[in-house]
Amino acid sequence: MWDRLKRWLPAILWAILISVASTDSFSETHTSSVFIPILHWLFPGAGPEVLERMQFFIRKSAHFTEYFIFSLLLFRAVKEKDQPWRLRWAIWALAIAAGYSALDEFHQSFVPSRTASPWDSLLDTTGAAAAQGVLGLWKRFRIFRH
Repeated sequence: MWDRLKRWLPAILWAILISVASTDSFSETHTSSVFIPILHWLFPGAGPEVLERMQFFIRKSAHFTEYFIFSLLLFRAVKEKDQPWRLRWAIWALAIAAGYSALDEFHQSFVPSRTASPWDSLLDTTGAAAAQGVLGLWKRFRIFRH
């Protein structure tokens, strides 16, 4: 049992981090007070509209990235120890990530400063699918090397 918990713990902790990032503290309003000054410092010639677009890109990239990582951690959790890669594990990891994404967006519908978006959930799921695609390619080319 301890071995199984050790495999799941990183995914559980990452899911908690995702949930924390979905609170009011990490809303666009709050993060803009951090990102916009940094972006303005990095790109002093950029106007407010450009800076806002850059912040938007950073926030959407975070959706993709956090679920890419989450999907990798979920794959690690669902795979059987010391077994070669299996498609069903990739599907399970993707399904759990997609379900958690939908649940996370539902949670955001109750946070006054946040907005639930099916597009964000799709972006999250795309990140999770990309991670499984990378794992699948890695498995394929790793086999050919040996």
